Amino acid sequence: MKQGRKITGGKYHKLRKKKFYEKQNQQRVVTVKETKRKTLRVKGGNKKTILLNTDDANIFNSKTKKTQKAKIKNVLETPQNVFLARQNLLLKGAIIETELGKAKITNRPSQEGCVNAILLEE
Repeated sequence: MKQGRKITGGKYHKLRKKKFYEKQNQQRVVTVKETKRKTLRVKGGNKKTILLNTDDANIFNSKTKKTQKAKIKNVLETPQNVFLARQNLLLKGAIIETELGKAKITNRPSQEGCVNAILLEE
């Protein structure tokens, strides 16, 4: 049976169109390049700053209890999908190689305007 058709062959009609707040936004992927940000208008007329590209991260060292800014060299692995690491995409949970060593991203860079990570002990 063709999709969108009743058993009798008649069409299913939508009850209404999608509201503005229900519309789907374009998917954002953050890559390792020179830093580039974008400001979006969100619900209530507020503004949200999102990342498109970045080459630095805020690295938290649990031993010294200090946060430092470091350059991102490469994405080593991603838990979501192996192929995303090959494309150097920055996602939550991804293991990145930085000047300070390996670090794990703890936030969602595509939703926030920065990359936060925790330094991993080796």
